[in-house]
Amino acid sequence: MRRIWNALFHSLDGLAAAFRHENAFRQEVFLAAVLAPVALILPASGLDKALMIAAVLLVLVVELLNTAIETAMDRISLEDHVLAKRAKDLGSAAVSLSLMGVPAVWILVLFG
Repeated sequence: MRRIWNALFHSLDGLAAAFRHENAFRQEVFLAAVLAPVALILPASGLDKALMIAAVLLVLVVELLNTAIETAMDRISLEDHVLAKRAKDLGSAAVSLSLMGVPAVWILVLFG
């Protein structure tokens, strides 16, 4: 039980750090705060609403992972290195793909 309690607080610390230090994460949290309630009030099935909200939450998850990669790379070295750039670019690509998924899911649910 103690481990679960500690894990909860580590997770909250991570969310707070991302919100405090990452502009992109703050913007995506705002997006989620707007889109999640909209999904709930739209005339869609429960499963459709869940998919719409999951697509939005996926963006937050991927952004957190991207931030973790970038932070680890910066901790290792601030020097330009081809592998550090590749890691950061791959994380950024993952965020971009997750962001593209949001309108794709919403359009398919609403008009598909």
